[in-house]
Amino acid sequence: MVLKPWVLGLTGGIGSGKSAAAENFSELGVHLVDADQVARWVVEPGQPALERIVEHFGREVLLASGALDRGALRARIFQDAEQRKWLEGLLHPLIREEIGHSLALAQSPYAILVSPLLIESGQYQRMQRVLVVDTPESLQIQRAMARDSADEEQVRAILKIQMQRDERLRHADDVLVNDRDRSWLRQEVERLHGFYLTLKGGRT
Repeated sequence: MVLKPWVLGLTGGIGSGKSAAAENFSELGVHLVDADQVARWVVEPGQPALERIVEHFGREVLLASGALDRGALRARIFQDAEQRKWLEGLLHPLIREEIGHSLALAQSPYAILVSPLLIESGQYQRMQRVLVVDTPESLQIQRAMARDSADEEQVRAILKIQMQRDERLRHADDVLVNDRDRSWLRQEVERLHGFYLTLKGGRT
């Protein structure tokens, strides 16, 4: 009998290094699904979701190229809870379905769903295990400022609306403290990968 790969949920706050950690897992041959990429894919031109969005909001949410104008759409739903609810009702089931489909293609012993909103969205409940990439706040701010060319105030504003670290850590089965350099991160990922290969269904 071929064992179905179990699924690890990987998450972390802004500037924690979850994308770098995910990249290291991928280099080790682990099947990776990125929830943000899936969310972008379901609204690409030619996808039914984009047609429904245009029917509902009008063509002013499109760029000249025919792609979704995310800024215009955000502006439409930002102040209107009903419109936001409508959009979430359309997109969330499609994103869930596509994530499930992508994870089912995994050939590695376990697969990873990378999602910044793993806990907030409730996705963690469908995971067999949760890994949180954690970083001291001062380092998160420093990294996010360097990566996004943002000022400290902007990064702190994002941190404020993200889930509190304590709450995220409360849902973790494993915590990767990413407070050193890239080679340290890679070593930690290799260590965790070795451990995960010993698990059945994500459990010891």
